[in-house]
Amino acid sequence: MNKIFINKNYIFFFIPFILGFLTSFTFSPYNLIFINFLTFPALLYLLNVGKKFKLNNKYFFLIGWLFGFGYFLSGLYWISISLTYEEIFRYLIPFAVILVPAFLAIFYGIGTLILKKFVSKKISFILFFSLLISILEFIRGNILSGFPWNLIAYSWSWSLEIIQVISIIGTYSLNLISLTIFSLPFILFVKTKYNKKYLFFSFFLILFAINYLYGFKVLSQPREQNIEEHDFVIKIISPNIDLKEFLKSENNDLIIKKLIELSNPQADQKTIFIWPEGMFPSIYLSEIKKYHKIFSEVFSNLHLIILGINNLEYQNNVENVYNSLAIVDNNLNLISSYKKNKLVPFGEFLPMEKYFQKIGLKKITHGYKSFSKGKQRNVININNKFYNIKLLPLICYEIIYPGKINIKKQNVDLITNISEDGWFGNSIGPYQHFNKAIYRAIEEGNYIARSANNGISAFINPNGRILQKIKLNDTGTIEASLPKYKNKTIFSKYGNKVFAIIIILYILLIFYFKKVEKNEEKKLSFYK
Repeated sequence: MNKIFINKNYIFFFIPFILGFLTSFTFSPYNLIFINFLTFPALLYLLNVGKKFKLNNKYFFLIGWLFGFGYFLSGLYWISISLTYEEIFRYLIPFAVILVPAFLAIFYGIGTLILKKFVSKKISFILFFSLLISILEFIRGNILSGFPWNLIAYSWSWSLEIIQVISIIGTYSLNLISLTIFSLPFILFVKTKYNKKYLFFSFFLILFAINYLYGFKVLSQPREQNIEEHDFVIKIISPNIDLKEFLKSENNDLIIKKLIELSNPQADQKTIFIWPEGMFPSIYLSEIKKYHKIFSEVFSNLHLIILGINNLEYQNNVENVYNSLAIVDNNLNLISSYKKNKLVPFGEFLPMEKYFQKIGLKKITHGYKSFSKGKQRNVININNKFYNIKLLPLICYEIIYPGKINIKKQNVDLITNISEDGWFGNSIGPYQHFNKAIYRAIEEGNYIARSANNGISAFINPNGRILQKIKLNDTGTIEASLPKYKNKTIFSKYGNKVFAIIIILYILLIFYFKKVEKNEEKKLSFYK
């Protein structure tokens, strides 16, 4: 029967691919969230059809894998753009387009395979589906180096009211609840008493309404009023230097000139300038002093510059290169620095490097040698006669990890995120990367200053409001004052431990509905 069904109805396996493909359009910049209310119930229905035709394990895995493949294929195609800047990488484009989604889709395949034993037209199935997929998404975001991109929770990025709750429960918990909400239309096919359907649907509808009202109340409270501000200003620089020309150029003078011009330093104004990631591709941090004269002529002792630059160090006669954030004064004296912890596989380091080098492969970003990984992320405490501020440094995609950006739960005045998004061109990538910063601001309850070359730069408040913004492909400067705001969120205190609590609550809810459904089956068999 299985073979007959598969042979004659191969279109059945084209459907989950289309469902996954469409689901990716719920993220920025499209924000077509209504699609989720169609695709996830359809997936649940498809699994029930698979059970009806008694499909084996292979086909149940395939249903989930095809959904995930379509989902990641359309949502992550922009990764391949980074391979267009050097001829050596162009042959890898088909592999990046196909293999990355194919690997990530395995998590959905595992999910539907496990679900095979639990497939039913019951309320408990909706809950179990949501719970299992969200746990697998958590594993996807943490296993190996982790890649928590395009969690379903990011579908709500268009509504600050809805996502305020992540200051309490975090993005992974919202991901779980979102999967349940998006699956609610499947209740039309659930075989149970009307009052049970009504109870279940009403519970999550009321939960959603309460969440929205909570978010509305939070956003209605004027946070910036009557709060003392620091006695300095922050200038976020977005130079929009074309990446192709940038990588070809060895003339740092031209880059520095443009950055200084945009910075427009005022000698008598205490200012922290934030420049993007990797602005000096041809020199290391130890060599930056050669530009001392240029800096000292335009910057004063009231100024600090935060910039992205590679850092070369030797340990036991071994050469280590770090993608770093450095804080320097007007004389280019190093105040502090940070070495990136979360490196991009193939972008910043080459797994099994000694083997791949033999076939001429290298990492994508500038230079042949892989970056070394920084050991820890500590808050940078600047305390001198001019400044008293605590900064949490994040480089590029380190901003995408929920609950991982401030593991030590240190007090922070400002989260600084520097990035180079030119690797992904005019795709959806820079928009989605930027939205992650909004979620982290809410989770951590901190201001975020984001400086991106060829990306979206912004100053974001702890509610996720964009106070100032420079659009993609625009050149400009943001000047902002930083309020002395201290209010740790519940999530910033406990991190992803909150997700574990939500999981337990879901398990209890599943057991409750399983008991109700079992009692209904007993009554039904009695009357028969």
